[in-house]
Amino acid sequence: MTYVYLKTQAFTGTNLSVNTIPLQVTSVGISVTKTIPSFPVPLSGVALGESITAALDLGMATKNISISGVINDTVIKKTNVGNEEALTFTAHEVAQMIAAGVDSTGFAKNQAFSELLILMPSFVGNDYQTRNGVDVNDRSSGTLIPLTFGSRGGADSKDNLGVPTPFSVFPDFSTDIGLSGFVRSFTTNFEAEAFDLTFQLEFEVASVVP
Repeated sequence: MTYVYLKTQAFTGTNLSVNTIPLQVTSVGISVTKTIPSFPVPLSGVALGESITAALDLGMATKNISISGVINDTVIKKTNVGNEEALTFTAHEVAQMIAAGVDSTGFAKNQAFSELLILMPSFVGNDYQTRNGVDVNDRSSGTLIPLTFGSRGGADSKDNLGVPTPFSVFPDFSTDIGLSGFVRSFTTNFEAEAFDLTFQLEFEVASVVP
């Protein structure tokens, strides 16, 4: 994955170069853990000849993103100085900035991270049609869209059949919303004589207040 961004609470609009931290990522891990209460049915082994376990799907799951990569000296543009100003930060400064953002709360709009944007190639749009200009034999012809957990189709249609009010719309543009949530952990090492830093980041998808 090349196009990965951490958006601060101060991010607005569609310009991914402002109030974001671009990440040079080598690996993205996606984990979805389903939570379904289950219990053995009493006497089922007597009546049916085998034991039965009943489960109740209440629509609960935990979604986590694990990211590994490298931090280099990076140009970052923020609006917290009155005007947009682009400055080059060392890898160590970028790592410190991320660590401080994880340590802050949502009240610190210029520090805290509220969204993780992972752009991935896509051939098929929300309307379940091949996107314009796509050559399925040329991976680079696909449109870059954010990784989300939304499904294609409107209310009660296509992959959302049986879903009367979808929580999110399947993205069609790189500027669409990515994953809302919070950074649960950030780990990096300052190595002697090293200008580049490796890092690991854990992001949990959630609706965060504030």
